[in-house]
Amino acid sequence: MVKKIKHYKKFNILKKHKGSILLIGNFDGIHLGHQKLFYKAKQLKNKNKKIKIGLITFDPMPKMFFNKDIKNFKISNFNQKISYLKNFSVDFVINKKFDKKFSKIKSKDFIDKILFKKLKPKFIFVSSNFRFGNKREGNVRLLKDYQKKYKYKLINPTPLIRNKKVISSTLIRKLLFQGKLEYANNLLNRKWSVEGVVKRGRRIGKKVGFPTCNLELGDYVIPKKGVYAVRAKIEDGKKSIKGIANLGFRPTFNQKKILLEVNLFNFSKNIYNKKLTVEFIKFIRREKKFKGINQLRKQIKKDLIIAKKT
Repeated sequence: MVKKIKHYKKFNILKKHKGSILLIGNFDGIHLGHQKLFYKAKQLKNKNKKIKIGLITFDPMPKMFFNKDIKNFKISNFNQKISYLKNFSVDFVINKKFDKKFSKIKSKDFIDKILFKKLKPKFIFVSSNFRFGNKREGNVRLLKDYQKKYKYKLINPTPLIRNKKVISSTLIRKLLFQGKLEYANNLLNRKWSVEGVVKRGRRIGKKVGFPTCNLELGDYVIPKKGVYAVRAKIEDGKKSIKGIANLGFRPTFNQKKILLEVNLFNFSKNIYNKKLTVEFIKFIRREKKFKGINQLRKQIKKDLIIAKKT
């Protein structure tokens, strides 16, 4: 049985979660670099059996808060993040609302009034580029300077490097945008996926002969527009269903809004308003405009052959 992770929205936590191993950051995607931190925290927990592992993360992500023009940025949503964290012995997550008031907190006050007085961590894990406090004035050096005074030990592991590049959420977003899905999936150590509620669309797919489930991407990062081999899981469903998806504006039909359309193989049930999780398996081709429906149908049949073999 998988242990349930306690979810807090504020820093007022239960007594049993104080004095913990605390990891702080956005942890967008929970990629291999993040996983390295969690494995180290888990090793530390194994040496200190009663200690808990906790996480502080922020919603919205600070970059999205300060730059309102950034709409599509997240690699994973909060529900997915919690699901991935269950593999790393995490006991609790503080998902702090990042607002104007919180952004004004001085870095030393964050250490004194929040970390020390409310959470009392024994160990703090952060990445080398971690910044905090008003105008990002706080950094790893400041946390190191105060560790004796506030009785915690700072752990700042070296970043994980693959192919001479630091594994980061920024790199994974770039790879998705470039259509380098396999590389991105390797760095995530799983298939990149999105969650969404199936909405009724213009029913163009049905007219073409390939009915689709339509999902809006919300604030997810938008990968390279085009056709993908996918697997999908319907809420409460146990099995993944193979399929093919088109991500983009459907230029053949002058669609104005970006949309993810998923055609599930050998599936005909009505799943409107149900949550669908879509895993991206393979990038097949970029989006293009066709002269008409017949030309589009011919291309879809070619795409289907590739998707079904994937």
